[in-house]
Amino acid sequence: MLAALKSAVEKTGRYFAFVGEVVASGFRKPVRVLRYVEEIEHIGVNSVPVIFLSGLAIGMIFALQMVSLLQPFQAEIGTGAAVAVALAREFSPIITTLMLIAKNGSAMAAELGTMKVTEQIDALESMSVSPVQYLVLPRVVASVITFPCLTMLSNIVGVLGSYIISTTLYGIDAASYSSYMFNVLKPIDIYIGLVKSSIMGFMVSTICCWYGLGVSQGAKGVGDGATKAVVLSSVSILLGDYIMGSIVMMKIFQ
Repeated sequence: MLAALKSAVEKTGRYFAFVGEVVASGFRKPVRVLRYVEEIEHIGVNSVPVIFLSGLAIGMIFALQMVSLLQPFQAEIGTGAAVAVALAREFSPIITTLMLIAKNGSAMAAELGTMKVTEQIDALESMSVSPVQYLVLPRVVASVITFPCLTMLSNIVGVLGSYIISTTLYGIDAASYSSYMFNVLKPIDIYIGLVKSSIMGFMVSTICCWYGLGVSQGAKGVGDGATKAVVLSSVSILLGDYIMGSIVMMKIFQ
């Protein structure tokens, strides 16, 4: 038990040292703009179809549940507002991040792990190229930029899916539905979700890259590293979302 606790503390310390190295590398030259653009395209642009479909599905499913709950109170008009606020604050950041962990987080860990076991990382270091600055930093920056953008896309298509279900399947008046939703939904609700997703993007990218660079034992190690990266990233963003949500609620009700 004590040995496991000691190992966990050591790993946590090494991770935060790695995060510090990533942040520090952002202030050093050279700035490889093309690397950033490539990662933004890979992480962000190529993930649009996945986020579009998942956001639309979540909005439609959530609308079905909310209408069934509000119908006994004759309050179906509040479906749009409830879905929009819940998506903006919680569901869109979480669902978007989990989808991107599955699509991009595992790929980050596996790609860097493969480079590590095939000694490509050693080759970069032998040429005086920092692996953190060249491989990790572009992925981290791209994640911090693209996660909020994809979260906003999820918000939009989720609200659209809710609108379609509510107005066509349940016959809720479209004008009243939209008017009430925009009266309840505030810009701060959207900002909270975007800030959360940006922080989650930083967490996911650093955790996955850290596990990728720490891979050993050949192909088996690559698989284990990618699996651990996905699991720890998923758990970390859920805990992080709870902590950030608690802080926001404390500020609101002070």
